[in-house]
Amino acid sequence: MSFERIKKFILDTLFPISCVICKKENAWFCQNCFEKIEIVSEQVCPYCEKISSTKGAICPKCKLYFSKKNKEIFLDNLLVSAKYKRGRLSKVIHVYKYNFISDLSIPLGKIILKALVKNNIPIPDLIIPIPLHPRRLRWRGFNQAELLADFISLNLTIGLEIPIEKNVLQRKKYTPPQMKIKSYKERVSNMQGAFCLKKEEIKKIKNQNILLIDDVSTTGSTLLECAKILKFFGAKKVFGAVIARQEIS
Repeated sequence: MSFERIKKFILDTLFPISCVICKKENAWFCQNCFEKIEIVSEQVCPYCEKISSTKGAICPKCKLYFSKKNKEIFLDNLLVSAKYKRGRLSKVIHVYKYNFISDLSIPLGKIILKALVKNNIPIPDLIIPIPLHPRRLRWRGFNQAELLADFISLNLTIGLEIPIEKNVLQRKKYTPPQMKIKSYKERVSNMQGAFCLKKEEIKKIKNQNILLIDDVSTTGSTLLECAKILKFFGAKKVFGAVIARQEIS
């Protein structure tokens, strides 16, 4: 028996697996609770977050504003899969990230997958998970966005594994978690200059349709900052997909 299996056996014995919502044993997120999570039927513009839009695309009003200001659209779509507070999904996401339950990447990945299929999002050329700063990665032990991206890569198209590029983007600035920052302006400022792209990886994103994966969006500033870099270095289209959007109180 391998060390990992022994470790898992000990942990399962000392801390039995049970649904984080209803406490039913043998699954972190039981099927009954999972099925109560509804996929969002109406998407909104990723910039104003007010006007309904098909597939989370930029709305005509924001598109006109960008055109008048001669600004480039970095994030072409942002797909929000489910309501953050609905069905206590927020608790599942919190346990996934802060109780370090990596197995929750599978049911949470399924939620994003269902949203991608429901909205008929075009098949991307490659998937890029939002990177963690090395310091936070060491603390958590895994990148939650990367595990979600792994699941989507394997399951979005039957018989075809979509390439994942996990090292194209790097998080160069250690920042406080966005969920702990209440101010919109502070969240945007928090992400400015937080990411960079390896020069040797530029050729991998040239003229590619890219799907960015993250767990939660708030202001969308994390995804926008990454999309900005990818577009600057030649990406054709950049879409974003998240489990849920956290409202700023």
